[in-house]
Amino acid sequence: MGDTISPETPASLRAAALAFDLRKLDRRFLEDPYPIYRPLREHDPVHRMCWSSDKKIDFRPNFADSLLYEHHTTSLVFNDPPYHTRVRKLLAPAFTPRALKALQPRIEALVDRLLDRAAERRRFDLIDDFAAAIPVQLIGDMLGVPSDERGPLRGWSLAILGALEPVLSREQFERGVTAVAEFKAYLVDLVRRRLNEAEGKEGEILSTLIAASDFAARQGERLSELELLHNCIFLLNAGHETTTNLIGNSIDLLIRNPDAMRELRDNPDRIDTAVEEFLRMESSNQLGNRRATRDARLGGADIPAGSYVHIGIGAANRDPAQFENPDRLDIRRQPNRHLAFATGIHACAGMSLARMEAKVAIGKTLARFATIERDGAFVRGGRARFRGFLHYPVRVG
Repeated sequence: MGDTISPETPASLRAAALAFDLRKLDRRFLEDPYPIYRPLREHDPVHRMCWSSDKKIDFRPNFADSLLYEHHTTSLVFNDPPYHTRVRKLLAPAFTPRALKALQPRIEALVDRLLDRAAERRRFDLIDDFAAAIPVQLIGDMLGVPSDERGPLRGWSLAILGALEPVLSREQFERGVTAVAEFKAYLVDLVRRRLNEAEGKEGEILSTLIAASDFAARQGERLSELELLHNCIFLLNAGHETTTNLIGNSIDLLIRNPDAMRELRDNPDRIDTAVEEFLRMESSNQLGNRRATRDARLGGADIPAGSYVHIGIGAANRDPAQFENPDRLDIRRQPNRHLAFATGIHACAGMSLARMEAKVAIGKTLARFATIERDGAFVRGGRARFRGFLHYPVRVG
């Protein structure tokens, strides 16, 4: 697909847009999708492809009756009310302003420890040693995973989310199935251990979900055992991958824009608008999915009921009709109505937590180090849906 992209003429740009196929993405698109987002916005904003009508039908060809199918059709994110409403209501107390305020000292202490290690070494991997470590440890705390048992969490998350790519290799599929199996088995053991304790731990999501599940044999509306397990997996995946990408992408943007780094370091009070701009410029989640529940019209195109729609979040966030100079980083940009966290009832439940983690991580990193530079070649995640890095060596001083 990338070979068709040409900046020379409107005709070639239109041809590139019309030829776009989400199932045939090349390496250049995965490295930098923005050159193709532009002609799609301008020439083919509602791009038709042959996709199935709903999640269960859409997932069936890739996942069959596997554990991946079981997971992705049971977790919160791929369900509608009333199930979605019920589970989200159970999670809501963990993300209230009061709960987040109580978490902030823990986040700050964790970031300080990670930066202390980085300062001693001067060279470290921005992703492995910092950006990924923050949400994994925090979600581990929220799920009540003992510190010495968190080693596999990131690998499980990457394998399960990697299976959501538009084109799935046999290796990705098998890795994802294995990850779901191992994570489920671990959670069953963890839940059993928790049930043997005298009482749940205040503020811990796992205890809240157990109390509302068949594990606890409570009366009334309950989560099944499978629903509990898969929504715990979902919490790790949702809280880990996107926040890791947000922190990594943000510091990469600052490294590539030294004037912005200097401005933010000199004006730390601009961290709020800066994080919103990082979310807009390099959205952690580049693609969303929805299914039309009734006939609709979108962008001048008829969308029949049952149509499966891919939402180009990364493209929307650089739409010149909405953002002035959309390809320029402006840490003071206001208003900034980006879609990085989606909207409506499926807006990211943990968006306030992700913002807090990013503000603490980025702000403390800039305050600690006078210089932050790349220290070799980085490795992109290589995925269309989730944009971020696997490895990013840096040197600080």
